[in-house]
Amino acid sequence: GDRMWHFAVSVFLVELYGNSLLLTAVYGLVVAGSVLLLGAIIGDWVDKNSRLKVAQTSLIVQNASVILCGIILMIIFLFKTQLLTLYHGWLLTVCYILVITIANIANLASTATAITIQRDWIVVVAGEDRSKLADMNATIRRIDQLTNILAPMAVGQIMTYGSPMIGCGFISGWNLMSMCVEYLLLWKVYQKTPTLALKSAKVEESELKQLNVKTESDMKPAEGVQLIVEKDVTGFEPQQEKEVSCASRIAEPFITFRDGWVAYYNQPVFLAGMGLAFLYMTVLGFDCITTGYAYTQGLSGSVLSLLMGASAITGIMGTVAFTWLRRKCGLIRTGLISGVAQFACLVLCAISVFMPGSPLDLTVSPFADISARLFESDPLPTISSPEDKPEMVFTTGIPSLLNGSTTPANSDPEMSPEPVPLISVSLLFAGVIAARVGLWSFDLTVTQLLQENVVESERGIINGVQNSMNYLLDLLHFIMVILAPNPEAFGLLVLISVSFVAMGHIMYFRFAQKSLGKQLFVCCTPDPKTVSDGSPPGNTSTV
Repeated sequence: GDRMWHFAVSVFLVELYGNSLLLTAVYGLVVAGSVLLLGAIIGDWVDKNSRLKVAQTSLIVQNASVILCGIILMIIFLFKTQLLTLYHGWLLTVCYILVITIANIANLASTATAITIQRDWIVVVAGEDRSKLADMNATIRRIDQLTNILAPMAVGQIMTYGSPMIGCGFISGWNLMSMCVEYLLLWKVYQKTPTLALKSAKVEESELKQLNVKTESDMKPAEGVQLIVEKDVTGFEPQQEKEVSCASRIAEPFITFRDGWVAYYNQPVFLAGMGLAFLYMTVLGFDCITTGYAYTQGLSGSVLSLLMGASAITGIMGTVAFTWLRRKCGLIRTGLISGVAQFACLVLCAISVFMPGSPLDLTVSPFADISARLFESDPLPTISSPEDKPEMVFTTGIPSLLNGSTTPANSDPEMSPEPVPLISVSLLFAGVIAARVGLWSFDLTVTQLLQENVVESERGIINGVQNSMNYLLDLLHFIMVILAPNPEAFGLLVLISVSFVAMGHIMYFRFAQKSLGKQLFVCCTPDPKTVSDGSPPGNTSTV
């Protein structure tokens, strides 16, 4: 249900706003900004509450928000013309704001669910068996990859042969049923794993520290002075407590935000987490940006769907490679090998920039499209000269391509041979698809490093900050595309993306070097089958 909603919400927003990407862009910005600012606070909330309460609350809020959002969207689709006439269209604008707000709440609840289930529950269920933890992580990722394929296919078929309104109703009904099933499954797992009920609370630890400080300070003065002070202060204690509690409540989110980022920086796996976050600063993935570029290069929708299926298969292969490499070479070395494999595949993408068929043109300013939109009176350029045609293909050719054609309707004969040199785009997608093996293996490596090395009482807040870092770099990559949206600049974006991936893996290499030292390149040294005696699962592991 969550995957269906993530795919469908962008389509619904495009459909609502007259085939414009404005609402989708606003939604993406709001989601990224919210997780960036609230990731640490969500993680802290996960740490401070019982596991069952967090899982149930986040699950109910997430699904209820999706159901409510689906109902509002159905109303908008049904009565859009009437809403346009009421209050000069302001009521429809309020509905748009409401949809984006509720959808953002659903995404925040989904983030909390992912943190508590995939970063905390799974560690407790696996116990001290690292191999079991690795297998469970890989299984969850395979399920995620399969749902990533099947969910968009199901929603796409329903919206194609039905309507967006039917799609909204289907997603709302599916989330209602899945919420009940997931709730029962969570309850069954919680009952079968008694250790899930045991959790070290951060609140109790902080209270004990404060009590220790108070007792130490009370022991210092003499008895007579202490009695006088107690008599004088007793009358003012309630008022002071109220003032402190009121101020602390206001400052608590800001303190949590600061403490979360400081704790993340002080983690032994900080460089590994930063390395993973840097992989989000890339256009080399099957998102709307890369698919849009593929359309401008003449690839049809059917070809792209096959390429997406191939990328999912290589992603599943990456999860299999992760479990095999971890058994043979150890967890940290698995990340290093995966990083080298991913970067080697992405070298093909860098080479594709300079191959025949690449639209890279360094004489065209990357900001030409932005300056044209800001300073020209016409909203869309008209074909007046040959040099204007590439921008026209990118900006106005995509709708016709989405309807099944591979070239604009008013294309000139000189543009007919353009789809022939497909060497560049073929190398690009070959590199992207092959790199999925190393990408998902590396992702699973860093995920398990965070699970094994972060203390139980800080798992939520550390993983919340990790999500914030991921969204920050993802937001920067969207800003990079907004600044240079024309196809001539896509080659530069590819080179920047490859350089960020390289920087991420350099950070991970530094982490691996600090952890293993001279034994880093001694392969065939697997992790021990059992954790060392008396070592709790939250302790730092070095192999």
